[in-house]
Amino acid sequence: MKSFIDHNYITEAKNTHMTHIEDLILDGGVKGARQAILALRSLRDMLSGNASTPVDISVKWDGAPAVFAGVDPSDGQFFVAKKGIFAKSGAKVYKSHDDINADTSGDLNKKLKLAFDNLKDVGIKGVVQGDFMFEKSDLKAEKINGVRHITFHPNTIVYAIPFGTPLAKKIAKAELGIVWHTIYTGTKFENMKASFGKSIATNLKSTSKVWMIDATYPDISGKALLDAKTTKTLNTLLSLAGKTFRKVEAPVLKELEDNKELNLVVNIYNNTVVRRGERITNPKAHAKGLIKFVNERYAKQISKLKTPKGKGRKEDERDKLLSFFSENNLSILEEVFKLHNYVTDAKLIIINKLKTLSNLGTFVKTKSGFKVTGPEGFVAIDRTEGGAVKLVDRLEFSTNNFSPDIIKGWDNPG
Repeated sequence: MKSFIDHNYITEAKNTHMTHIEDLILDGGVKGARQAILALRSLRDMLSGNASTPVDISVKWDGAPAVFAGVDPSDGQFFVAKKGIFAKSGAKVYKSHDDINADTSGDLNKKLKLAFDNLKDVGIKGVVQGDFMFEKSDLKAEKINGVRHITFHPNTIVYAIPFGTPLAKKIAKAELGIVWHTIYTGTKFENMKASFGKSIATNLKSTSKVWMIDATYPDISGKALLDAKTTKTLNTLLSLAGKTFRKVEAPVLKELEDNKELNLVVNIYNNTVVRRGERITNPKAHAKGLIKFVNERYAKQISKLKTPKGKGRKEDERDKLLSFFSENNLSILEEVFKLHNYVTDAKLIIINKLKTLSNLGTFVKTKSGFKVTGPEGFVAIDRTEGGAVKLVDRLEFSTNNFSPDIIKGWDNPG
C-alpha cells in the first residue's frame, strides 16, 4: 500500500515541529494535498478494522517541558537536555547538576535535575524525547463529579485517575512522570533522524521512582470502530475532498508552498479565524478577504518605517504579494479552502472516535470547576516511512489555550 508520508514537508528531521494534517494543503503543494487525503483514507481503513493499514497512532500529551535524554554519541556520557539540543550553534546537553545550574533556573532547573537523577539508570540507549508530566509535588487529590482522583496539571489539560486504581497507586509512588514519543538515531546530534511510534518505555528498566509510558495508542488492528452512518459521512467527505483536489490548479498549490511570504500570510490569516473560535464557513469570502488582510498587515509595517526608501521597499513587497490574487487565483483559492474544510471535517470525525478509547480522564480546570475535554490531539505515523502528521481539534485547543476562564497548570487560582 502506498505510503502517505513525505519527509520533505510533513515533519522536520527533529520532532520540534509537526504539521497539522489540513495544512499540508497549504504547505506541501500538490504532493501535500494528496498525502493529506491518503492519510485520512488510511485512518478510515484502520478504524474500519483493516489490519493491513500502514498507519500507527500516538497520543499528543500536554506535558511541559519537553525533555531529551540519552547517551552522547561523542563520549558515551548520559545527558538530559531541552529543545536546544539541536541548536545549529551546537548541541546543548547537560551531563551534571553543574551543567544544568549553569544554563537554567527555577522550575525548569528543578525538573531537569529530577530527570537527570532518575533517568540515568533506566537503560536508555541512543537519544529519546518525551514530555515531562509531573514531579511528586505536582500531584493533587481532587474531587471531580463527586469522585476522588489523583491529578496532574502540567500545562493546559488536567489528567485525572480515580483513587485506588492500580494506575493511581503507581503514579503516587513516582518521583516524576514522563511520556516518551520519539527516538533519535545518528552519530552526531546535528544529523540525527527522528522515529515516531516506537516502543520506548517498555524497553527501559522499570523503577517505582519513574512513571513512564509510551505515547503510542492501543493496537486496534482488526477492530471495527466506525458505525455504518459515520463511515458513510466520512466516505462522503473524502470523496468531496478528492473531487475538489482535482479542481485545484497545480501552479497555485506550488506558489502557496514555495512563496514563503504568501505561505506565511495565508497561515496567519487562517489562524486568526481559529483564534476567534470560528471555522471558514464561506470559502469564497475567505479567499477575497485575504486581499484586505494583506493590505492591513503591510499598512501596519509601513507605518512603523521612518524613511521613504524603507517605506517604498515595503510597498514593493506588498504589491508583489498582491499580484498573486488575480481573479483566476482567487477562484482556485476558494477551492483550496473548500478542500481545507473537507479535510478538517474528516479529521474531526476520526479525532472524536479516537477520543473514546482513552483510559485517562482529561479535563480543563475552569473558575467554576472541571470540564471534560479531549487529549491535546493525536499523531498519525506512517508505518512504512516513519514520518508523522498531527490531528488536533484546533477550535477546542484554541479555546482551552486562550480563554481567560481556563486555569493553566502554572497559574495560581488562589
